[in-house]
Amino acid sequence: MSMSRREFARLLGMAGAAGVLPVSGFAAKKQPGDLYEVPKSGNVRLLHMTDCHAQLLPVYFREPNVNLGVGSAFGKAPHLVGDKLLNHFGIAHNSLEAHAFSYLNFGEAASKYGKVGGFAHLKTIVNRMRESYGAENTLLLDGGDTWQGSGTAFKTRGMDMVQATNELGVDIMTGHWEFTYHQEEILNNIKAFNGEFLANNIFATEDALFDGADEYVFDEDTGHVFKPYTIKEMGGARMAVIGQAFPRTKIANPARFIPDWTFDIYDSEMQELVDQIRTEEKVDAVVVISHNGMDVDIAMASRVSGIDVILGGHTHDGMPQPTTVKNNGGQTLVCNVGSNGKFLGVMDLDIRNGKVQGYNYRLMPVFSEIIPADPAMAKLITDIRAPYADWLNEELAVADEVMFRRGNFNGTFDQVICDALMSVNNAQISLSPGFRWGTSVLEGQKVTMEHVLDQTCLTYPETYVRPMKGSDLKLILEDVADNIFNPEPYLQSGGDMVRVGGFDYICDPLQPIGKRISEMTLDNGEKIEANKTYTVSGWATVGSKSDGPIIWDVVAEYLRDKQVARIEKLNTPVLKNVADNPGIADYPKA
Repeated sequence: MSMSRREFARLLGMAGAAGVLPVSGFAAKKQPGDLYEVPKSGNVRLLHMTDCHAQLLPVYFREPNVNLGVGSAFGKAPHLVGDKLLNHFGIAHNSLEAHAFSYLNFGEAASKYGKVGGFAHLKTIVNRMRESYGAENTLLLDGGDTWQGSGTAFKTRGMDMVQATNELGVDIMTGHWEFTYHQEEILNNIKAFNGEFLANNIFATEDALFDGADEYVFDEDTGHVFKPYTIKEMGGARMAVIGQAFPRTKIANPARFIPDWTFDIYDSEMQELVDQIRTEEKVDAVVVISHNGMDVDIAMASRVSGIDVILGGHTHDGMPQPTTVKNNGGQTLVCNVGSNGKFLGVMDLDIRNGKVQGYNYRLMPVFSEIIPADPAMAKLITDIRAPYADWLNEELAVADEVMFRRGNFNGTFDQVICDALMSVNNAQISLSPGFRWGTSVLEGQKVTMEHVLDQTCLTYPETYVRPMKGSDLKLILEDVADNIFNPEPYLQSGGDMVRVGGFDYICDPLQPIGKRISEMTLDNGEKIEANKTYTVSGWATVGSKSDGPIIWDVVAEYLRDKQVARIEKLNTPVLKNVADNPGIADYPKA
């Protein structure tokens, strides 16, 4: 759908008159049409999306109130929440922009401004950003986590999202959850994808190359499974785009699905590649489309010189402005554009005389009640969903409060999952992975099967019930806490803390591994003893496949029985040494 500037202004003026846009803050600073207008500058435009997690329709999505930064990340983006985030970026409180970037007044603001994202609405903005700049000088880059996170993605093995990104016009992408299908499925999806799939940090094992992987690898000599970079000539400039897939895929997700491939950060190899590209390809700019996570991207930007821009993903951080990182070669801009199709990043680069001279950046929130749906994309989405509509639309319960996941520790929807595991599987304790993907449900809204799938739908969804000693539980919590709070970014995995049901604990993020977790206490007040055995239920085992029922069936059974999604007790830890941390708000602290 093509829209002129005048049509955009008219549309947003109507939204303001209807009370969708506020009369203060962000919208008051600009004319209504400017909300989705970016003044043309430079000669290359990069459009950036990431971590949509297969959300084709508009959703509600609550930003975190806990995103703790430790070590060098303390007090810096992305580890700012609520008022601290708004003040840091100069965003007016109680504005449309404040709702987009923070959790503050979420229920009230979400009811006022409506849902966000949706590929049909995103398509309208993408088209506008291309056409207003010149499509020949514009690239749309997808940072991954696109093929997983919904019921339709599970049923189609990600092919629904391949179709949707083809319709959207994605030019280049890399991946993470894309690799939680089987190798053959992944290769088939990439073959059907119209753009380029890049990953400089995925290699075939020697055994795989010997057994026939050379039939599909990009470069048999180097072992690269996928093309590591591409060269684009736009606006009179020559630009390289390098792909950096999630480096911890075979640790965070089942290695059994992709036995023939290896993953890592490989920053020394990245430096060699950047140097080679600049020397041999004679480029004017180097851009990395990354799924490292923002802390790792910032660390890489400080250690690898010669990269102009890192367009990052994985940690779902919607940052209104890039972080400028100094390094031996100058500086690198690091961006992250949130998740669930909620934002579109727009970066205009001024590339002249062999280098980037300047930039202009806008992170656009996609408000689906303001932006019209693209008809062709809307039809595709309807067609994709039609075979599964009855399954997706089943109403299970009513939300007694806002149901959400996002944050370092238990969200309310996480607690529903934990409570369901304990109730249906007759367990004392439950564990649920600290996934960052998952949409929100407003108070009083019907919780549907689709909402449950948004929280649980992955390719290894089986549950388990097993005995565990108290010492084993502590070991699990300590290990996951180290993945989050290790002050060395390269040793972080980018997820959130494992969610728990049936017990509480104290966590000190500043302690070393082995000393962060203490005072583990059951809901009945009994201390968890190291040598005592407890019945534990969980799901999404990364090692061998579990043999219990599928998690979404467990949660659905629980909600059908309860009829109301109500939290009796939220099992969140008490935190030590975080009182002055700007990455936490509205949370119990010791």
